[in-house]
Amino acid sequence: MSKIKIVHPDRDPAFVTGAYSDGVLVDGFLFVSGQASVDFTTSTFVLGTIEEETTRTLNNIKAIIEAAGASMNDVVKCTVHLANINDFDRYNAVYASYFTGVKPARTTVQSVLAESIKVEIDAIVKMP
Repeated sequence: MSKIKIVHPDRDPAFVTGAYSDGVLVDGFLFVSGQASVDFTTSTFVLGTIEEETTRTLNNIKAIIEAAGASMNDVVKCTVHLANINDFDRYNAVYASYFTGVKPARTTVQSVLAESIKVEIDAIVKMP
């Protein structure tokens, strides 16, 4: 089995933290690590409304997926962690706008999240 590391295109190598890859491509699938509302040029969290954080989070996921050669339409599964499940409807409206046609399978749960972030999302992508 051969694994290929996929890096967010805006990630500054000086700010690499954590023992994980942004994405790992293996056997025709891309596994995107949990992403949040992060500015990858500075490796800092950007806090805001649930809509703002969901948008930035999904844009980060989209950038990783596109760096691997796929698109958001190739996403087959997401797992979503919300700091407050009462934000579901507002998060869901933004999330839905990122996918056309058949939406990915999804699990959404309430979780304790670090750094006061409101949302974290990971994704599995079937490469085209």
